[in-house]
Amino acid sequence: MSNVDHGHDHGPHCDCESCGDPRSMNFLDKYLTVWIFTAMAAGVGLGSVAPSVTGPIREFHLVEVGLILMMFPPLAKADYSRLPTVFSNWRVLGLSLIQNWLIGPTLMFALAVIFFGGVVPGLPARPEYFLGLVFIGMARCIAMVLVWNELAEGSTEYVTGLVAFNSLFQILTYGAYVWFFGLVVPPLLGLDALTAGITTFDVSPVQVFEAIAVFLGIPFAAGVLTRYVGTRTKGETWYDEEFVPKIDPLTLVALLFTVVVMFATQGETILASPGDVLLIAVPLTVYFVVMFLVSFGMGRGIGADYSTTTAIGFTAASNNFELAIAVSVAVFGVGSGVAFATVVGPLIEVPVLLALVNVALLFQRRFDWDGFDTGRLDAATPESTTDD
Repeated sequence: MSNVDHGHDHGPHCDCESCGDPRSMNFLDKYLTVWIFTAMAAGVGLGSVAPSVTGPIREFHLVEVGLILMMFPPLAKADYSRLPTVFSNWRVLGLSLIQNWLIGPTLMFALAVIFFGGVVPGLPARPEYFLGLVFIGMARCIAMVLVWNELAEGSTEYVTGLVAFNSLFQILTYGAYVWFFGLVVPPLLGLDALTAGITTFDVSPVQVFEAIAVFLGIPFAAGVLTRYVGTRTKGETWYDEEFVPKIDPLTLVALLFTVVVMFATQGETILASPGDVLLIAVPLTVYFVVMFLVSFGMGRGIGADYSTTTAIGFTAASNNFELAIAVSVAVFGVGSGVAFATVVGPLIEVPVLLALVNVALLFQRRFDWDGFDTGRLDAATPESTTDD
């Protein structure tokens, strides 16, 4: 993984190590797509051949461990002294809040209605899958977005600040959003069948807070403490140039590990219901692609630089599947169609968001970023521009 210096706009004509010839990428980065799909296949195979393996995975919380480990390097790399500047840019923060808390939930609700609301000929009403997508769409990402942003060379500082915003909003509003889009809106549209037999969702702020504390709080605290101790004892130059490159590969290694154990827990389910998996995958794929492209375009529309645009794009396109799964299981049970739909989420997110990482890097090379300074954290620093 490249160690990106955000002091200038990178591109194909840049001579720094962060850009340069793709052939100079390390072996793990260069064939990342291959490793991801291999990990997915290995996980499904392991879960179907040896289903008993799911017991130890859940007992030792291996998915949670993997998520925490893969988020540690990006959070340890972030320069937290820049966060006040991040939070002071209300133009970027306002745009991100609109994307995450207005456009995102509305788009996911619309897709859930189209595919599982019984409004399209040939697609019967599937209330449980409808609710599963609602649970996913209302859970804004606080975890794997850090990895996608890191791979796409987005701003770690911005994505950290935006994740902090999303975390706070989720604690306060997740239950209300699920209630509104899951129970209130369908009857107003004449889709009463989608809410038949359901009177309320018991989604407490405590459930949301616990998920955020585990999947964001632990790696965030570890990252802040590591940077503080490292820069105070060895200096910022040693920390950025020697320590960070050593922990950088941990993100990808932990990502591959997480993919294997996550897919292993659902191996039997995936093989038993491939048709339903594909059906749920379609609206999720549409959501990821549309949200990323729309958010990326909105970022460029306000003149944001590449690293900032990428951060807000991936923050808007990702979802907090861990929270959606945990809450759906708590409310409807592990064997419910609602829980099954939320479990399909991360199975689709990994390959689609990985593809969007490559799209973002393509945009970085193909678009002219000269003059796009909104959100730049180092605007006062002389920068070299590209001629692409």
